[in-house]
Order: sequence, then C-alpha cells, then structure tokens
Amino acid sequence: MKQKNYLLLYALSVLSFSTFAQQGLQKRADSLFHKFAFVDASKAYKKLIEKDYNTDYATRQLGDCYAYMRNPEKAAVYYKNAVAQDNVPIEYYYKYAQALRGIEDYKASRVWLKKFNDAGGVINENKITKDPDFINAIFNAKHQYFLKDVKINSELSDFGAFEQDGKLYFASSADKGVSTKHIYAWNEQPFLDVYVTEKNADTIVHHLSKLKGDVNSVYHDGPVTITKDGKTMYFSRNNYDDKKLGKDRNGISNLKIYKASLVDGEWTNIKELPFNDDNYSVGHPTLNKDETKLYFASDMPGGLGGSDIYYVDINKNNGYGIPQNAGNIINTKRNELFPFINTEDILFFSSDGHLGLGLLDIFATVYDEEGKLTDVVNLGIPVNSNKDDFSFFMNTDGITGYFASNRDGGVGDDDIYAYNRIPRLKLEGTVKDIINNTPVENAIVTLLDTDGNKIAYVETDKNGEYDINIDRDTDYLVTANKDGYPQYETSVTTKGLDDTIKSITANFEISPTQKQEEIIIDNLGPIYFNFDSAKIRKDDSDELARIVNLMVNKYPEMTITIQSHTDSRGPSAYNDILSSKRARSTYNYLISKGVDPSRIIEYKGFGESKLVNDCDGTTPCSEAQHQLNRRTNFIVIKVK
Repeated sequence: MKQKNYLLLYALSVLSFSTFAQQGLQKRADSLFHKFAFVDASKAYKKLIEKDYNTDYATRQLGDCYAYMRNPEKAAVYYKNAVAQDNVPIEYYYKYAQALRGIEDYKASRVWLKKFNDAGGVINENKITKDPDFINAIFNAKHQYFLKDVKINSELSDFGAFEQDGKLYFASSADKGVSTKHIYAWNEQPFLDVYVTEKNADTIVHHLSKLKGDVNSVYHDGPVTITKDGKTMYFSRNNYDDKKLGKDRNGISNLKIYKASLVDGEWTNIKELPFNDDNYSVGHPTLNKDETKLYFASDMPGGLGGSDIYYVDINKNNGYGIPQNAGNIINTKRNELFPFINTEDILFFSSDGHLGLGLLDIFATVYDEEGKLTDVVNLGIPVNSNKDDFSFFMNTDGITGYFASNRDGGVGDDDIYAYNRIPRLKLEGTVKDIINNTPVENAIVTLLDTDGNKIAYVETDKNGEYDINIDRDTDYLVTANKDGYPQYETSVTTKGLDDTIKSITANFEISPTQKQEEIIIDNLGPIYFNFDSAKIRKDDSDELARIVNLMVNKYPEMTITIQSHTDSRGPSAYNDILSSKRARSTYNYLISKGVDPSRIIEYKGFGESKLVNDCDGTTPCSEAQHQLNRRTNFIVIKVK
C-alpha cells in the first residue's frame, strides 16, 4: 500500500530533480526520502552502504524506505541490522516488531515489542502482555466475512471503493489508454484519479471510466464520498486549485478535502473546505449517518501522533465547525486512516497503532449500552491480513461492501476486495392458544438437534413471542411445552437460505387438554414413585387400572401423553435420566395391561424442571413434600 501509510501519503515533490546532481549522495538520498520518493531514495541509501559512508544511518533509513513502501520482507532485513547497532534509537525496536508481524513472525514480533517496552517505549497495545495469544485468537475466530472477486483491479494501485445507486467509485493509478502519464516519484506509478463504473463490472477500467467533470486533476485525486441525495461529493486531492499546486514551507504538496456538485451529469463547482491548511494533510472524507458530521484523517498539529481521525460539524447553512479529534480510544501515537461510518453510526478505520495482524488493520468502534465509546475491535481475517488492509466500506444492507489490501495473491499493488458478511440468524415465532385465540405466556420453546439433544430453550413473553439464535446450514427440531397443553414439535432447517435472510419463523398453535379432560372424564393420575426409583408402586395400581379401563373400554379412541418428574435432590443431569426411566416404566406398564402403544402419543421425563412446590433445595422440605414431585402425570390429548 504505497500511497497511504501516512496522511502525507499523496505528498508531492515540487523541487526539481536536476538540483540533486549538485549535492552529495547522502543529501540527495535524504531529499528523496523527505519528498516521499522512496524508490529512488532506497537506491541512494544502498549506494551509501556500498561506499561504507555513514552505514548505520543509511541502514535505518533504508529500512524505513521499505516500510513506507509496505514491503515488510525487505524492511525486516534492514531493521534486523539496525537493532544490532550500538545506541540505536529504541523506536527501531518497534519498527522491527511491526515488520516481523508483516512477515507473520508473530513470536519474534512480541519479543521485540517487549524489548521496546522494557527500553522505555510506550505501547498503547497493552493487551499484548495480557493476551499473548491475541493473534491466534484472531485467526481462530469464526469468520463473519467472505471475500468475492472484483474484476476492475489493475496491476497498479486501486482502492477507496464507494458504492451508490448501482455505481462503484474508486481511486486508481491504472490510467489505461493514456499515452502521456504523470508519474508519482514515491512509487513510480501514475497519479491517482477517481473512476466510476457499474457495480459488478467485469472488465478492468480504462481512461473512459474516469469521473466526468472537474474532480480529476493532474495530481492525486480520491477517494470520495457522496451524500445520500447524490448531489454533493467530498474528495481528497493534492493541494491543487486554479491550475496551481500549493505547497508547505518544505516544498511539499499536502492533501486537502474538496467538495463538488453534480450538474447535468458532471461533477463540477469544486470548492476547498475551510479547515484545510497548506502545512498539513487533511483527507479521506466520510459522512456520518445523518450527514451532520464529516469525518477525515489528518496529521494536523495537536494530535496524538502520526495521523489521527477527526470530525467537523456540518451546519445547516453548509458551514463547518472546528475540527475535533476523535479521541484516544480511536487514535494512537501512530497512524489512523480511512474512516468510514455505516448506517448504524459505527466508525470503521485503519490503524497501525492498535494491536493487529500485520501492518494496517481495519478496526470498528464498540459502544456500551449508554452509547458511550468504550473500545475498538479488530475485524479479524479474512478482512485483515499480514499486510495493509484499508479503505473499508459497507453498504446500507449491512452485509456487503469493499476494502483494499496489498496482500499476496492480488492482481497487483493495492487491490479492491468485495466482501459478503453473514449476519446472525434468528428463529422467532409465537405460541398461541388455538381455542381461545390468545397468546400463551411462559411456554417453553426448546431448540434441539436432529438427535433430540437439547441446544437451548427460551420462554415466551406476554405476547406469546420468542426468538433464539441459530446457525446456518443446520437442521433442527423445535418443541413448545406448557402445563395444561400437550407438547408440540416441528422441524426447522436453515440449509439453502440466502445470506441476506436474518430470521426464520416457527409459530405454534396449541390446544389445551385439561379443560376437555375435566369435562368428559375425571382427572387422570398422578402416580408417585419412591426416592431414586423408577419402579411402579403397588399403592398406584388402582389408579393405573382406572386409566387402563378408560383407555381400553370406556374411551377406546382416547390418546394421552406421559410426563414424569423427580424431586430436586440429586444432580440435575441424573434427575433427567431418572425421570425418563419413570416415563418408560409407566409406558411399559400400560402396554402390558392391554393399552395400544399408538394411543400413547409421547412419554417423556422432565427431571426436576417442573416442581409442584417450593422444594427446590433453597428451603427445608419434608419427605411428604418431596414425594409430591416424584410423579407421573397423564395428559389427555384426545377423547373421541
């Protein structure tokens, strides 16, 4: 990512290269370095090393060149030599650690971060000592983002994708089809221009795709952001206006933010924003949800270090407030760049100062229940990599978007990647009494796998509603239970669902059985069990004989369910097993006395989950009180 490490990333040399011939080699190398022409600067520093002239200094500068060119492999080689020098500035311990992270040598990186800290360096990433396995945790996290190919990438730098109304806007150095190209000294590529193409375009862009109007200049332009009404564009550009290149006191053209208006299909009426300054960079604009604030990145004086994220209020009269630093939860002593705010007002940004996977990583802000900013979180892989990852964008659907990276495997240099974020999936629905057409409150809705193993359960609210988080590409069983009702069961699958679907529904309409039972026949049961036993007692033989007589002789079409329970003594898991044994023994007894098995719809144990009194272990209870919980209930489903 050669064009965006610092906010001065687009900085431009305005001094003539012809003057270098009159200066010494080191002066020439330093001049190129400070003008961000790192390709030529690296060649000059190599010559200094070959001539053994001020070798230690040249070695450190050469490492910096490769770091700015985002080449951690070569940077690590020279930083390794640098940290072996006597009296080397301790900042090179940190730089070496960063380069090691860039080549995925995380163990060695942590060693040098500790040396930096022990030498007196300040590390904002204090989680390094608290969580030494942070990197592994990121790589092992469940992936929420899945990448898709983008066909518009060139062999040069492409980044800053912004989608609106079916159009994709982005910055690129491609300049295809142009015979005369202006070359940027930093990386010897053409200057950036803003391009626009159809979403999902399947061809590499060329000069005919450049944005129409006055946004593009002969220097760097982009990236952009556009208001919701599509009429105003904010964009980054080198300090260039009225065909004149502005510069600071050191002869550097910094980055500024401009805005343009859409007139007859072209972007024109270019205006510079009032908080720009010739002496520092302001760029990477983005708007918050209601377009009352403009966020950007800047290395203006007074920041925390490097480049920081700032914002300004946009007044009703289209005026602008005073730039405000976004604060030290977001900003560090290093570099924060490329802010983006989604429709939920979550700020995404890139940073090489927060703990990450490599060089620049993409982070998102985290807020507490009161809306207070509390932390930032690394988006993890595959969005972040061991290289530079930046210019994050999310569509209004909250699922799709883009980012850029110079990771291995791309078309060339910086590439744009499309992502598809898989949202959490919920199972939701209602439980309703079909007889009374009323919601059933406190019904137990249970989620099970296809083998009947319980995964989770919830109770319905006063409206009979429930919801449970579930996984995609999975089959489930779902049951609804409520005293006085039979258990209802349904199958649910999430296989083959479109990724945009966030919830599926399973409603239950249940019929009460107790009222029908009381009207037509006397209550059945319960029967009781001795402590820690599933054996049918002789004391209950009369009641069981009555149930058999009702089912076999009086109501030959009657169907029932069997529900067995335990008291609260003993482990819960053991009680679940014991109650199931009681249900089975009750079932077997009725079958042995001539009841047709098809007339018993279900027999099931509920453990200690449905006590009939307060004997849950928190209050003293007599044996007689515990006995009331060691029971089997019979629920009539159908009489005739």
